[in-house]
Amino acid sequence: MPMTIIIGAQWGDEGKGHITDRLAQDAAIVARYSGGDNAGHTVTIGREVFKLHLIPSGIIHPGVVCLVGNGAVVNPAVMLREMDALAARGVSVAPARLKLSDGAHLITPAHIAMDKAHEKQRGGAAIGTTLRGIGPVYTDKARRIGLRAALLADEEALAEAVQAHVAAKNEVLVKVYGEEPLDAHAVAAEYVGYARRLAPHLVDGPLLLDEALQQGQMVLAEGAQGTLLDIDHGTYPFVTSSSPTAGGAITGLGVGPRLVDRVIGVAKAFTSRVGGGPFPTELSDDAAVRLRGTGENPWDEYGTTTGRPRRVGWLDLPMLRHARRVNSLSEWVLTKLDILSGLPEIPVCVGYELDGRRVDSFPTDLPTLARCRPLYERLPGWAEDIMGARRPDELPDNARRYVDFVAKESGAPVGYVSVGPGREQFIVME
Repeated sequence: MPMTIIIGAQWGDEGKGHITDRLAQDAAIVARYSGGDNAGHTVTIGREVFKLHLIPSGIIHPGVVCLVGNGAVVNPAVMLREMDALAARGVSVAPARLKLSDGAHLITPAHIAMDKAHEKQRGGAAIGTTLRGIGPVYTDKARRIGLRAALLADEEALAEAVQAHVAAKNEVLVKVYGEEPLDAHAVAAEYVGYARRLAPHLVDGPLLLDEALQQGQMVLAEGAQGTLLDIDHGTYPFVTSSSPTAGGAITGLGVGPRLVDRVIGVAKAFTSRVGGGPFPTELSDDAAVRLRGTGENPWDEYGTTTGRPRRVGWLDLPMLRHARRVNSLSEWVLTKLDILSGLPEIPVCVGYELDGRRVDSFPTDLPTLARCRPLYERLPGWAEDIMGARRPDELPDNARRYVDFVAKESGAPVGYVSVGPGREQFIVME
């Protein structure tokens, strides 16, 4: 059975963990292919809420094997903390179920210190990173000086490599940024402790996936963040340091494109983002509060990782067309449709006015995007509460028209609609 890739189609936080949990029940392996603990996925099962940052969402399903792949970056302290939290709630994280690819790169306290120092130096021009060391670890990976997870299998080699790594970063922290140095010996000892717990989880990730696919098993590739945060295809420089697009799944897991048959794009029924950069449909009035929520509900628009309130705005169809194109999306999952209930009308951005002319494509060049003004088509809203709907015919007519409009204007069918945070609050569209 070929691989299915789940892609965020906006600026992240689209609800990918929600659909991954839904599809994981039929998968043999759920594999995380990019990013680190700068991303967060929320899975709601009944009254239980699981907030995961690094471990794939499929871990909640007892029969599923989860892999953190080569393209991901791993803070061992965070991974172990998540493992312990899951185990305390009765979720197995034994080596037979949770695996770490030996080609993934390790995040250290030195990476985090570098991240914080660099953002501090940028001042008002800061990117708005999560300060988790993600950019610095990917920089080391590209410079070919990174620490790969394979080191966890050799305590002596790991300690030597970590000490040298921290000493090198201290030179920069002290001389360039004027920060205090880290204790290289203490960090090395800390990582040796992590190795004793994580070494049994190490595997050759690409080999594991190839064997499963050759046996006809389903592999679900779980993305982190979204297309507009992709380092090549996003709103650079307000992007992440990896590739959360379909191409990133292929390189991050070591699976060739011929073994992929579905690329599912996940998009909210509106738009949100965290961090700086232009946002054509952004709202700042009462409508923003209406879409964002108060933060009291785990489904509200506050970052799973940072807790920061998200910027929100109306749905942006040029953005979705861009995501469909660069990922070759086969279908959409439209999440949070329930949040739009009760609005008398719903504006949807169908194009932009740019320097006096209309454009229908999404420009990722920031100065150009900043000059774009949204052109809206206003669709009729619906008053009914749709959180109990489980079939397309249970949606109000105007809600169904909204879904159909998104499919037609974006160029890909809507396969699923989510109408609430629960595992069962999904509609399979006809």
